[in-house]
Amino acid sequence: MRYSALSLVRDAIFGSSERPAWRDAAPRDSYDAVVIGGGGHGLATAYFLASNYGLRNVALLEKSWIGSGNVGRNTTIIRSNYLLPANGRFYESALKLWETMERDLNFNTMVSQRGFLGLCHSEAQLNAFARRGNAMRLMGVDAELLNAAQIRRMHPYLDFDNARFPILGGLLQRRGGTARHDAVAWGYARAADRAGVDIIQNCEVTGFDIRDGRLAGIHSSRGFIKTAKAGIAVAGRSSILAERAGFRLPIESHVLQACVSEAIKPLVDNVISFGAGHFYISQSDKGGLVFGGGIDGYNSYAARGNLPVIEDVCEAAMALMPMLGRLRMLRNWGGIMDMSMDGSPIIDRSPIDGLYVNAGWCYGGFKATPASGLCFAHLLARDEPHPDAAAFRLDRFTRGHLIDEKGAGAQPNLH
Repeated sequence: MRYSALSLVRDAIFGSSERPAWRDAAPRDSYDAVVIGGGGHGLATAYFLASNYGLRNVALLEKSWIGSGNVGRNTTIIRSNYLLPANGRFYESALKLWETMERDLNFNTMVSQRGFLGLCHSEAQLNAFARRGNAMRLMGVDAELLNAAQIRRMHPYLDFDNARFPILGGLLQRRGGTARHDAVAWGYARAADRAGVDIIQNCEVTGFDIRDGRLAGIHSSRGFIKTAKAGIAVAGRSSILAERAGFRLPIESHVLQACVSEAIKPLVDNVISFGAGHFYISQSDKGGLVFGGGIDGYNSYAARGNLPVIEDVCEAAMALMPMLGRLRMLRNWGGIMDMSMDGSPIIDRSPIDGLYVNAGWCYGGFKATPASGLCFAHLLARDEPHPDAAAFRLDRFTRGHLIDEKGAGAQPNLH
């Protein structure tokens, strides 16, 4: 059923015609292509394979249920305020897809372009943000450099007068904002199903059938599936599947925590990023303040974090907005981040013919969802990189062509 005002009126008069948004398919013996991972990137890849590249015999395998991983464990931020051309072009492509997503999928993903504001707390940081803003405009991306007075008018509740880290200005991208993370998963799952993709839940990949260096099939908890093409899009579990295929990836898995407060009246209009520490905050439609910070410093596959990181995040919150100390934290959660060595992603062929990798998203996975799906689908369908992701090669780490957005060094805890 296509959602529309007419279908809403029809259901109101004649009763709701509710049915599952997508089929819970059983695996067939063989597929032209298989996407491994039922998160945002995997679902978007399957959708674009069917809708843009005409592949109908496609399966998506998820070891748990759709949306059970990082796509349901993030702070929902979308933006394209990057400095380097490789990242800037890619994330701007993603933001343009976010802007048309609800029409494309016929699903309310609650995209809210409320603006993303990065704060500056030193002259050096203000100069760096001016450089970033100029680079963004040269790439055709919107950017506005604001002074402290302009930010005070926008957000008078920030600590301007007694701040440990004075606010000197900020860089605003008005087209940035948030989207509803679980709605994104449901929208892509529904659209992929309508395009003919088999969405197979509770189906864990246990191994690969590789013959003479080429993929011949996939071993799963629900049987063997014959296929000559498969794409791995499993975020923090990427290194596990790569090991099962016989190669290693230059990534580490870390926990990234996020928190939400009790609901309050509308307060935070934009997404705000604290420039003196790793902290970002926005307000959900339910009224809770959603905020997060940096990764836990140790390697882990557990989707939960530890108290020292929560303390660090709350300290940054209090430094920026002291009134937050009066709020109660409602809950927190953790996602497993696939942290690459330079902080930028990998969308490329693997050393196995017919097996492709989508990994290394670090903090940027959710906002990349639509462009990641489109570029990965292009790679699977045509066996060549999409122009927007041509720089995200796996061998850049051996060639020394790193895409180090922060210029901080080639290890995950620095970015």
